[in-house]
Amino acid sequence: MSSYQHFTDEQKERANSVDLVDFLQRQGEKLLPSGREKRLASDHSITVRGNRWYDHAAEQGSYAIDLVKRLYNLSFPDAVTLLLGGEQGQPYHQHSKSEPEQRKPFVLPLAHTDMRRVFAYLIKQRCISREVLSEFAREKLVFEDSEHHNAVFVGMDENGVARHAHKKSTATGSSFRINVEGSDPAYSFHYLSKNPSPHQLFVFEAPIDLLSYISLYPNNWQNSSYVALNGVSEKPVLKLLGLYPQLDHVVLCLDNDEAGLNAASRIHNTLRQRGFENVEYNISAHKDWNEDLMSTQEHTALAMQMA
Repeated sequence: MSSYQHFTDEQKERANSVDLVDFLQRQGEKLLPSGREKRLASDHSITVRGNRWYDHAAEQGSYAIDLVKRLYNLSFPDAVTLLLGGEQGQPYHQHSKSEPEQRKPFVLPLAHTDMRRVFAYLIKQRCISREVLSEFAREKLVFEDSEHHNAVFVGMDENGVARHAHKKSTATGSSFRINVEGSDPAYSFHYLSKNPSPHQLFVFEAPIDLLSYISLYPNNWQNSSYVALNGVSEKPVLKLLGLYPQLDHVVLCLDNDEAGLNAASRIHNTLRQRGFENVEYNISAHKDWNEDLMSTQEHTALAMQMA
């Protein structure tokens, strides 16, 4: 859009104060209601409110300029120019600083009376092992919410208190996923082995990939521990390593794409800087472990048909 341009502090503050709902709607983006926030139809993990945005999958967020740079692949000057009205000279609404920014306390969604839809979705559509899923359900780490029948993946703290929840739609074709407001990112969905001796911590991006990996490699799976980052933040890994000294070996099983491989390298470097050296990589053959699991199931079904 433009070459290098100097902006005053006042201009940068005005750009960062643009009301994102007004801006995005005028860019032609479709926004969906999500409690007190709005959710991008094009990326259900991103919600906006006032001049702030948050990516629930990556567990990161900021103000207007960063979102515009990210969504539209713009440089800083181009993003600021667009937010200030650009060539059209039509200023966007400003977010009122008087609006209180209060973080909603974390509350688990109300559980449905059964888990039929969640079991049907995860077993039939995502090929998760019934035995593995049943174990997580018994531990109250997975349940079905009563309002929309989403799968809810729960993260407990060291005292067994729920501190994090990630919702994933069970509707066919839906990509909806979001962290429940107020979730503590350090306590994302995980399974801690009761094995007191030193053992491995397997690290995944998403809960379904965690369950898929165990479904692929079920032998003695309960002797290891597992965590899903719900994105690529290292916070859950650092929290678990700090709490449980028996976790002496980290296996990074993030997605087999550019973002996942870069995140795995970053997490590895962070662990090395903190003196933790026992780290290895386990990379899926396809984009992620659920794709590996579904591919394996398809090949098994085909072989049985041909037998």
